[in-house]
Amino acid sequence: MLVDRLQFAFTIMFHYLFPIGTMGLAPFVAAYTWKAARRRDEESARIAAFWTKIFAINFAAGVVTGIPMEFQFGTNWAAFSRNTGAVVGQPLAMEGMFAFFLESVFLGALLYRRRGLPSTFVAWAGVMVCAGAWLSGFFIVATNAWMQHPVGYRIAADGTILLENIWRVLFSPFSYWQFAHALSGALLAGGFIVAGVGAYYLLSRRDEAIGRRLVRAGTIVAFAFALIAVFPTGDRNGREVTQYQPVKLAAEEGLFTTEREAPLAIIGMPDVARKRLIDPIFVPDFLSFLSYGNYKANVNGLDAYARELWPPVELTYYAYHIMVGLGTIFAAAATIAVILLAFGRLWSARWMLWILMLLMPFPFIANEAGWVATEVGRQPWIVYGLMKTAAGGSPTVSNGETIFTLIGFAGMYFLLGFLYLYLTLREIGLGPSRERPA
Repeated sequence: MLVDRLQFAFTIMFHYLFPIGTMGLAPFVAAYTWKAARRRDEESARIAAFWTKIFAINFAAGVVTGIPMEFQFGTNWAAFSRNTGAVVGQPLAMEGMFAFFLESVFLGALLYRRRGLPSTFVAWAGVMVCAGAWLSGFFIVATNAWMQHPVGYRIAADGTILLENIWRVLFSPFSYWQFAHALSGALLAGGFIVAGVGAYYLLSRRDEAIGRRLVRAGTIVAFAFALIAVFPTGDRNGREVTQYQPVKLAAEEGLFTTEREAPLAIIGMPDVARKRLIDPIFVPDFLSFLSYGNYKANVNGLDAYARELWPPVELTYYAYHIMVGLGTIFAAAATIAVILLAFGRLWSARWMLWILMLLMPFPFIANEAGWVATEVGRQPWIVYGLMKTAAGGSPTVSNGETIFTLIGFAGMYFLLGFLYLYLTLREIGLGPSRERPA
């Protein structure tokens, strides 16, 4: 079972890198394509073509890495698929039918348009690609949100879980706040990617007019969604966790004992054996306020729950704090960049351009850390409160078979990752200054 979990964690964490890119870059592709078509702006057309190529590389890598995960539902997680397939199969099928085909068909129109200024149809194709990318993310997150907080189901006589209301599954508060937070994280990453590439051009003293446009657009988007990721999406998603998964909240915050006026741990190292944080720095009473809107509220610690219901505390705690810590850095960096932009000093502040360029990979780390906190913090449940992870595996698949395929995935994904980086960096190196065939 441990090997099955490691394999799925490895494949999904590698795959998740690419939807972050597609959801984050899609609005830039749509916006520049639309501007080029409506204003007959050749520079916008070159920028749109540039980001379309990078988007397509992300999309292709995401498709290739996403397919193995669907097979794993049948090979490694047969009991989970048999018992919950009537529910989780619906949004996953809708993702393929409604979102994937929408995104892929109109991406073809963007990639194979004629040279020069895009037509109105191509501009609408950019909008449809953005809609498809976001819709795909919504259906996937809705599936995961149901596993976090199951609603709209009934239990059959044989113990299988049957779908009763698809609208409750798709639009539960847990679902749309989790999606809003995930989308905010992706758009934050997209903003820093665009700003970082623009900063690279400015620092290299090439394509400077385009570099300024990219830095301006990227920093504004990164600033907006760095704040939105904190409030309201992060706050409301946290309140859903507080209400429905309070043991996850305790693990994320390293709260071992139930406390009234509970403090918020900024840093610290959880010691599970002694049930305490080592060398913590606290903000007094603030966890009670964040959780319940009341500084004097009582917050359940891990001691309020049976030990077998605790998630892996250290991993959950560190992943959550990495996400929050990086998010704080992003908000600070984006705020400084926007202030410099407002006073017309960003282009000459080379130190800030270096920061924007070097920050590019870190939103991906923050998004992955958020995923780890969400999924590991749900343990020991694969469907929260209904089915434990230990009961979801495939009894006929041996550890040796899973280890063999895990090694194979690691080798293939290493080559795929190398190819992805080569193609993406090649496009950035060539730049958007002139159009080339797709």
